Amino acid sequence: MEKFHSFDEIKQSLENKETDCKAIVNYYLKNIQTKAHLNAFVEVYEQSALEQAEKVDQKIQAGTAGKLAGMVMGIKDVLCYADHEVNASSKILEGFQSQFTATAVQKLIDEDAIIIGRLNCDEFGMGSSNENTVHGKVLNALDEERVPGGSSGGSAVAVQANLCTTSLGTDTGGSVRQPAAFTGLVGTKPTYSRVSRFGLIAYASSFDTIGVFSRNVKDNALVMEVIAGQDDNDSTVSRKEVPQYSQLLDFKKPAKIAYLKETIESEALQSEIKEHTLDVLNKLKEEGHQVEEVDFPLLEYVLPTYYILTTAEASSNLSRFDGVKYGYRTPNAHNLESMYKLTRSEGFGEEVKRRIMLGTFVLSASYYDAYFTKAQKVRRLIKEFTEDLLDKFDYIVMPTTPSTAFKFGEHSDDPVAMYLEDLFTVQASVSGVPAISIPNGKDNQGLPIGLQVITNSFKEAELFAFADYLTKIKEQ
Repeated sequence: MEKFHSFDEIKQSLENKETDCKAIVNYYLKNIQTKAHLNAFVEVYEQSALEQAEKVDQKIQAGTAGKLAGMVMGIKDVLCYADHEVNASSKILEGFQSQFTATAVQKLIDEDAIIIGRLNCDEFGMGSSNENTVHGKVLNALDEERVPGGSSGGSAVAVQANLCTTSLGTDTGGSVRQPAAFTGLVGTKPTYSRVSRFGLIAYASSFDTIGVFSRNVKDNALVMEVIAGQDDNDSTVSRKEVPQYSQLLDFKKPAKIAYLKETIESEALQSEIKEHTLDVLNKLKEEGHQVEEVDFPLLEYVLPTYYILTTAEASSNLSRFDGVKYGYRTPNAHNLESMYKLTRSEGFGEEVKRRIMLGTFVLSASYYDAYFTKAQKVRRLIKEFTEDLLDKFDYIVMPTTPSTAFKFGEHSDDPVAMYLEDLFTVQASVSGVPAISIPNGKDNQGLPIGLQVITNSFKEAELFAFADYLTKIKEQ
């Protein structure tokens, strides 16, 4: 069986009776086994995936199969799947088996997608390199000495290395878009509230979104239209109708496009990424679009605002992991207080402990107004600035990341340098607007470069259409 480049190819193969779902699952299982050293999968659901495949094959024969029949998917290890283990790549949830299925995962199963396993990630989604995990680091399939990005590194590598058709990740501050850029994939963060968070192990509740990795825009749009929409289990989810994104990829031009001067002129920006981004902007001008440089004076405040607020929310969300009800409990306790302290000290990794302590500090009585309240005000300013800009322009275009994939250990001793990897992705997260990263060529070392597009809330249909158009004009 040859490599599948898109879900359309899989569907064509199934229609022509050249293959069936069971054969497709076996093909991916063989790839997973061959490339096990990449460490993308924490657990492979071989038996349940083959059982699912048989059921889907029967539905295809009966003509009752869903729109994702034949699509084999991996899910990030922060998404619950009933009767399967989930531990957010953390020792503190060792051995925990979920009693229910996340709404996004259930919607995939309802449309006959086949879930092949759970994917490695930075612990509780905290990281930009997939080095902060109890399961060991994930390797970038293009250069195994380099990181795949994080926190959804396993989700990215699983698609990059052809271990599944598409995958689900989560994006709190860039954790789908940054790994997509590092691995040469399409990665989407939807509007906050577009996809239900029920069954997602929380990191920062007012930022967390479930996103999609794929090889092309159409597959991404198709998965997003399935997982988006209302859910009675999540009171924060939007009840707006979900368009058929995958059927709305015809781009209507001309468009008004802004690019942020501060991102292009950033000292942190790798020269080749700058060149590739400017090339795209020039091509858009040649195609007749209005492309304008705009000032974004708040760029230097975006990252501090993001980290103050997300660590505060993490401090609160992760307080539930205490060794009392489920997960890891220290065997070394001699009283209740030592049980709490030792369980959390032994169960959480270094980065998670760092963020919990930062969050607890900014929420403390003495510093609450100085940090947390101020950061909430700045978040409002960033959100209003971004929305005003998107009222005047259709899209904001910028690099996804300041650099291409860096080597393992390069930023391990410098948390601030690691945090700077999110410099260009956090604006969309702080503002709650949708964003996509698409491949934008390679640097001199052959490493993928990502291009990010942002648009206004609930305009995913327009975002997918423009991203698809961009991939086509880049091929010309």
